[in-house]
Amino acid sequence: MEDRRKHDRDLPSLIIITGLSGSGMSSATDAFEDLGYFCVDNLPLTMVSTFGRLMVRSGERPPAIEKAVLVINIRERQFLADFSTELKKLSKRKLTPFIVFFEASDEVLQRRFSETRRPHPADDGKGLATAIRNEKRALTDVRRMADLIVDTSEHTVHTLRRMIVQKFSGRNDGVGMQVELVSFGHKYGNPRGVDLMFDVRHLPNPYFDKELKHLPGDDPRVIAFLEKEPEVEETITRINDLLKYLLPLYQREGKSYLTIGIGCTGGRHRSVMTTNETKKRLTEAGYDVVAMHRDIDK
Repeated sequence: MEDRRKHDRDLPSLIIITGLSGSGMSSATDAFEDLGYFCVDNLPLTMVSTFGRLMVRSGERPPAIEKAVLVINIRERQFLADFSTELKKLSKRKLTPFIVFFEASDEVLQRRFSETRRPHPADDGKGLATAIRNEKRALTDVRRMADLIVDTSEHTVHTLRRMIVQKFSGRNDGVGMQVELVSFGHKYGNPRGVDLMFDVRHLPNPYFDKELKHLPGDDPRVIAFLEKEPEVEETITRINDLLKYLLPLYQREGKSYLTIGIGCTGGRHRSVMTTNETKKRLTEAGYDVVAMHRDIDK
């Protein structure tokens, strides 16, 4: 535990993201937000020192913001002229920002701007290729100040996020992924935002037992009814085996949340029991799991 706390203290509290337009700064900011950083995009350079006050302890009072990411790029007019001056102002407040410079090859940047159809901020009418070269030349001195240079030419959004999370989370495995299990009834429609879905309408239905019909799927009598059926255990086992294979792959791709739907006809019996048992088994496997039953009271 002491080593972990030391690692946390070694992580930068103030990070400045800068670099070439189209190099992935916005995607990087999303990853830092997931790590709990207070992120400000396109902050005017003259406001950096003022923002720094929020990160300085005042007497016995902790700082208003403990860790932050500021994104500053060439769209800020005074950027090139005043960048080093503003860093010195931060230094006087005993704040030493960790500067991350993002870049990519000319070919990749051209492709990204062509795909998004957004104008390059340095385009003066001489074409995209010239704008990219001019910006790269203009940022040469800023690049030299960087503590970390990230070339995103070969990165996808997912691999870039994974790299940032692993480097700045203070954990070897990055941040954990939360799994949300949702039981539902197909007769009421599929839940929104589901990443994976399982249909358990093939299982024996307690609805046709008059003593169980009006009981929910978390009632011990309904659970006992389902547990005595071999196909119920086999279905739950197969679902969990698949999830234990898939979840590490989703986590590797940098997914923070994964929503899994488990449906039966009415969402009251079979899907509820299956969801609860799946939550139990995934929790025992070390995953952060929450469960909700959308249609259990219908």
